[in-house]
Amino acid sequence: MLNTTLCYISRGSEYLMLHRVKKKNDINRDKWIGIGGKFEAGESPDECLLREAREETGLTLTSWRCRGIVTFVNTQCQTEYMHLFTADGFEGELRTCDEGELEWIDRAKLYDLALWEGDKIFLRLLENDAQPFFLLKLSYDGDELISAVLNGEKIK
Repeated sequence: MLNTTLCYISRGSEYLMLHRVKKKNDINRDKWIGIGGKFEAGESPDECLLREAREETGLTLTSWRCRGIVTFVNTQCQTEYMHLFTADGFEGELRTCDEGELEWIDRAKLYDLALWEGDKIFLRLLENDAQPFFLLKLSYDGDELISAVLNGEKIK
């Protein structure tokens, strides 16, 4: 099992998105995702979040919230526990990311991007805030979402 963080940093009506176009053999290749990455030995979820935000964006987060845990199962890679965060406070200047192109995207246009189908599910949960914390299991065969289970209830 792999532990990771995924964060959507907001600025007004926009999220900072990462277009994954720079790494070869990347399960996220050509997709738009939030920022984040793998835990290092001994790191807590928030320590990983803060380190990854600095490394990938140059920003220091000053206000963030853990919103849920997404279990990402895919026939093409190791199972991942993604600790999902939102952040609405930061300091510093954006810098170039070696994993892809960073861009501020208006939330109304997010669903026009090449997203994982399951990401659309949790992005809607983040937007309406009806569930302040949730557990979501997404099962894929490659790029195809096979099932989604939210807080123990099958939704796909």
